[in-house]
Amino acid sequence: MVSLGKRGWRTAGLMAAASAALALTACGPGGSGAGGSGDGDSGNRETKYRRVIEAPHPRPADVIEAAGAPTDVARADDGSLLLAYEADNVEDDEGPAATAWRIVGPDGHTVAEHAEHADAEEAPPAFKGVGGGFVRVPPGEGAEGAYALDVRGKPHKTVITETPSRTRPGDVLLAEPEPTLVYRPATRTVAPPAGVPDSAIRFAIDERGTVWSLDQPLTEDPNRVVWQRDAHTLGSRAVPKPYTGGVLAARGGTAALSLVRGEHVRGLLLTTDGGEHWRTVLAGGIPWRDLKRGPESLVLKALADGRLLVGEEDGRYWLADDRANNAFHELKTPAAFTSLTVDGTTLYGIADATTATYDLVKGEGLWISRDGGREWHRHGRRG
Repeated sequence: MVSLGKRGWRTAGLMAAASAALALTACGPGGSGAGGSGDGDSGNRETKYRRVIEAPHPRPADVIEAAGAPTDVARADDGSLLLAYEADNVEDDEGPAATAWRIVGPDGHTVAEHAEHADAEEAPPAFKGVGGGFVRVPPGEGAEGAYALDVRGKPHKTVITETPSRTRPGDVLLAEPEPTLVYRPATRTVAPPAGVPDSAIRFAIDERGTVWSLDQPLTEDPNRVVWQRDAHTLGSRAVPKPYTGGVLAARGGTAALSLVRGEHVRGLLLTTDGGEHWRTVLAGGIPWRDLKRGPESLVLKALADGRLLVGEEDGRYWLADDRANNAFHELKTPAAFTSLTVDGTTLYGIADATTATYDLVKGEGLWISRDGGREWHRHGRRG
């Protein structure tokens, strides 16, 4: 899962928050439904919002109602969802804040939730779905702060090691690029991947445990996509001139790299057969020259069936018609999404304000589509 967020990452320490999470006993299923409903009165909502972010021990349901939309969504292998929320200081990027997470079971019922007081300068919590539950993405430049939650919300310590580990099926890319960290659910271990090039700057790990990386040498040699399994290099492919490499994605036999020229994304280099054959896609129905936000805002995700999702944060999105990834169509969304990600073949879109606000935007909340964007339903809403 790619992390989703309304205000991006901040690197102030969350060690105290992580320690508190490991000490907590998750709450049971009470509390309100997913946020986003509001009370229709801006003044009343502002009062409630201020009260929530200033509370030393906020209630999860109150943080979720104040936040309106999650900043992050992750799905475990049993279908459980973890939704992370942040209510931030509206007037300044400093001051009080509150964060929360809620785990919703496959049947839609809340099974655990937790909230805590925070600081607006801290990074909002982000998680990735793994076998057996979820893992907290480290908030800083190291592995400290990573911990696991099972699908019942019970916290577990992770084993952090600097010894590189050979990747296996089920391993999850936890953080990149400095340091690059891989999480193994079976042992709850966080470690760097073994055997990757020293000059690698981008990474993806597919369901077979293959590590795909973008090697950017210091020489005049072109960038190369390198793929490895069990610390053994399986192959490499040069990035075609005049492009440099951008974002990597890999799943379902497909691996793709965004192609950057100057300050703009202009296409994809991709394989649909695990690296046997590669091709360059410079059209395919995506108006590349309409992507204005720059390479770092590109969204590139691979679905479990090998189809690619391409778009921009807080912008437009296109989905491949099939796993050949020759043609793409623009997704019609029920609200303006600030972020969109995938898990398996399910799409998760978040409608939210781009900066902290007391009020809710139109359609605010988490939207889910299980049929490639033809139909969407709003999480926490019936009908």
